[in-house]
Amino acid sequence: MGGVSWLDLAILVLASFRLTHLIVFDEITSFLRAPFFTEKYETDAAGQLIRHIHFRGEGFRRWLGMLLSCHWCVGIWAAAAVVALYVYVPASFPLLLILAVAGAAAVIETKMYMG
Repeated sequence: MGGVSWLDLAILVLASFRLTHLIVFDEITSFLRAPFFTEKYETDAAGQLIRHIHFRGEGFRRWLGMLLSCHWCVGIWAAAAVVALYVYVPASFPLLLILAVAGAAAVIETKMYMG
């Protein structure tokens, strides 16, 4: 593998960010998390959304729930998957680009809400 261009690196970073968020937080993938933990959201006095997690089971099941609830943990594996797709499956680039555009949109949207 030759050098990675700055543009490709930005695409990989944003794709990894979006894939991580998709796995850890998005409602559409809650079926992946449901066997391992339940989550509830409450709003605190300052108006911030607080996520409460109850892990299911013991041993490997609990460990996997802890992994899937952690954006830092999933982020490592999402980054590895994104880079592997980029290196070994060049035809996956349009998918990575879609994730990157969605990731950039999420960053922009978050900035708009935060003010």
